[in-house]
Parts: sequence; C-alpha cells; structure tokens
Amino acid sequence: MFAASPHPALLCDIFCQVIDNHGDLGVCWRLSAQLAARGHRVRLWVDDARALAWMAPGALEGRWPGIQVLPWTTPFHTGMAPQTLAHLPRADVWIEAFGCEIDPEFIASHGHSTKGSGQKEARTPVWINLEYLSAESYVERCHGLPSPVLHGPALGLTRHFFYPGFTPRTGGLLREPDLATRQAAFDRSAWLTGLGVEPHGPRRASLFCYEPPALGPWLANLAADASPTRLLVTHGRATEAVKALFHDENGLSPASDGHKQLSFFYLPALTQTDYDHLLWACDFNFVRGEDSLVRALWAGRPFVWQIYPQDDGAHHAKLDAFLDWLDAPASLRRFHHAWNGLANPDHARWPTPDEFDAWGACAQAARERLLAQDDLVSQLLGFVAKKR
Repeated sequence: MFAASPHPALLCDIFCQVIDNHGDLGVCWRLSAQLAARGHRVRLWVDDARALAWMAPGALEGRWPGIQVLPWTTPFHTGMAPQTLAHLPRADVWIEAFGCEIDPEFIASHGHSTKGSGQKEARTPVWINLEYLSAESYVERCHGLPSPVLHGPALGLTRHFFYPGFTPRTGGLLREPDLATRQAAFDRSAWLTGLGVEPHGPRRASLFCYEPPALGPWLANLAADASPTRLLVTHGRATEAVKALFHDENGLSPASDGHKQLSFFYLPALTQTDYDHLLWACDFNFVRGEDSLVRALWAGRPFVWQIYPQDDGAHHAKLDAFLDWLDAPASLRRFHHAWNGLANPDHARWPTPDEFDAWGACAQAARERLLAQDDLVSQLLGFVAKKR
C-alpha cells in the first residue's frame, strides 16, 4: 500500500474504450490502481473489460479496494441494479481516456452543479481529457488548456486537456511511489526460475510486438549470430507472429542455418506486475504502444519501441520526436527505423558490445531524467485540486 495522498479523498469516474490490444485499458487500469492506492475511489467504466481477468486478477470480481469496474454500455446504464443513473453518487473528477466521449445522458444527470432543499451543493466534476503520450512539441503547449463546451447537455462545462509526457512542462508518466524500492528488491533469478526459464542461460530479450516488418530478418540474424539468444515471447500477437516464421515442433524453422543459437520461451498472459518483472529480468526489451514503452523506460534497460502505426504516417514524426528526446545513439535510431518499417529491415541486428553499452547508458540516463520529475498521478491530483 502506498502512502496516503495529501489531497482530500476523491471519487473519480474513468471512462475507457478498448480500441486495440488492450493498451488503453492497461493505462486506465494503472491509473485506477494508483489513485486507489493513494486513498481515492475509482469507478472504471469500460466497454470491454475481459483483459482485466489476466491483467489484474480479481478486478472484475471487485477484489481491488477502492475500484469498481463497471460496464460502459450504449445506451448507458450503471450496471448496478437496482441503482439508476440518477441515484448514482456524483464523482468529483471525470477522466475521458484517449479521446473517448462521455455519454450525453451521463453528463445530463451528473454534469452540472445541483442543490436541493436543505442539501449541500453537488459541485461540477473536474473534467479531464487524458490524451495520448507523445514527445512532440505541441504537448507542452497544449497541456492543461481548457476546452469550453458550447452545445449539448454539457453546455457551460469545461474540459481540460491533460497530456502525459517526458518533460517537466507536461503531465509526466505513470509511476508508483514505491517503484524504485521494488526494483531494488527484485530477485531476477528467482522470478525466472518460477517462470520456468533458466536464469543463468544465454542473453535474454523480451518480445512484445505487433508484426514488425523487420521481425523475420531480425530472427534470422539472431539464429545465425555467434552468441546464443533466448527470446521470451509475450502472449498473443507476438507469439503468433513468431510462430508464423519459426514453426516446427521446437519453435525453430528448419530453413534457418545455425538456428540452435536462437531459442524461444512462449509466455502465458502476464499480469501487469509480472510484465514489469519480465522487463527487469531481460537484457533487452522490445515493446509496443504506450503502456509498455513507459514500463521499459522505468526498467532502465536497452529497448526498442514499436510505435502504433497510423494510416496517415503521423507516427513517423512521433517516433522521431521520442528518439530526439531520448538522445538515442545513431545505431539505436537506425534500429528503431528498421523495426518500424521506415528503413532497411536488415538494420535490425543485435548491437555490438559498444553499441549495447551505449544503448544501456541512454536508457539509464532517460530513467534518471524522468525520476527527477513528478509522476502523472501526483500532477493530476494537484491539477484537480486547483480546479476545485
């Protein structure tokens, strides 16, 4: 349990729509858990909560103190029979995650200040639009800006944009107060042994990805490399992508020369806590999307990020902005470009010893810069306190 928040206890409504591969839900759950751990209450409204069964066991059954997971349905209802929307306790804070929009009937019922006869006034909730993570320059300009609502049941209310980010002029990153303590106490060998992985074997890399264009060439390079590699492959699309390329009974392609240098361990679905442990236990991490990028930064080990691809190519600039902030060495930048389909896939090779050391130093320096900044939940609570 974390230390209590210095701010008065709040009731927070967090709204989440699962768009792709549970990343949005992963961020919203971490936010919910960190708020609850500081003494606040959270109602997490989500349209597809199934992933919480493995991401946060017990969440769906109500076994996480301070958090209710509730169905976000169309038309909207509370999911708490016989309680109606009108009788649902009003929240102090609304958080729309990643551009989802709160239902009009919820706003009409809970959005405006009310005061009945002899009753204390129910204040308007502080309404926050939690945006996607980016290192682009607009984030600092837009963080905290108000957006007055000019029509509909929310007329007269104001949203505020809250941007996660990597610099002091942004909303920061999700980070548990006890993260550094837990990392220092982590027993890498014991955790790997419990998973069924030999803790003193060859170099280890975790693989969490979509289907990167460079995956095939990279695996072939590893299979032919002079040094053996153990690849810990996450459940779902990463496992499917690897097995489509290396598909005999041992997970190895008969067509790969020297394939004994490369071995695989296919992971079960991991809780968020154990995913953190995976990143801490590996020498090199491949991550995708937003939540796992942040966790790789806290792990402080060399990593490569597969950014979520956008049809208009906007992710190219977003990736380069992040690499600029990271102060990525040229070799790490080339690998990122290859991994994300922006350069020759053959550039995705295991780094030389000097490159590997440089990548590790880069990751550690980034972690230290971020640890010197306030975390996202602390900043969000401070922002809410000012608006209330």
